[in-house]
Amino acid sequence: MDITELRDKLLEATLSNVLFDGWTEHALRSAATAVGVGPEMALHAFPEGVVDVAAHFSDWTDRAMVAAYEAEDTVALGTSARVALAVRLRLGALEGHREALRSWLAWLALPNHAVLAVRLLYRTVDEIWHTVGDRSTDLSYYTKRATLAGVLSTTVLHWLGDDSEDHTASWDFLERSLKATTGVGRSMAKASELGQMLDLAPSPVRFARQLRRRFAGL
Repeated sequence: MDITELRDKLLEATLSNVLFDGWTEHALRSAATAVGVGPEMALHAFPEGVVDVAAHFSDWTDRAMVAAYEAEDTVALGTSARVALAVRLRLGALEGHREALRSWLAWLALPNHAVLAVRLLYRTVDEIWHTVGDRSTDLSYYTKRATLAGVLSTTVLHWLGDDSEDHTASWDFLERSLKATTGVGRSMAKASELGQMLDLAPSPVRFARQLRRRFAGL
């Protein structure tokens, strides 16, 4: 198998283990044993151990989202509807791993993982915009991603606590959030407006604090 396939297999086995062992090196070692991979191969796949596994979880979910999105007919959809669809498909890929996701977010909320948390978040929102066809290169490139980072992170937290049928409450929340940000990401003429938009971009400290507060109450 190629390296991506190996990483995927180890990740999928690790997802079962984190429910009991957390995001730990022990969970990864147990996963390697479960899929018949020796320590050397596991180290080859994830040189940084469980940190690499946690990052790969985000990549694995992004790829699942892209594959599902490409199977959809989106020709008649507007930009906002395409973004909403991509977010829904990404969460759909996590449906069977809700507890692992909850544990992953709690792990990312630790202070020493704050920078990784934000890096993965921005990589995901960049992937979403690219997937829905955004090819902007001006100022809107940054404002779109900063705004979607906030929408996505709050929607994920809402979805984890959503017990409504077919997650309708989460999708309504997502639609309202996107509607509230309509127009954000377009070119802005005034420097003061740029400063206001940059203030909306989640910092590593602020994002980690939000996660810690949310999961402290779960």
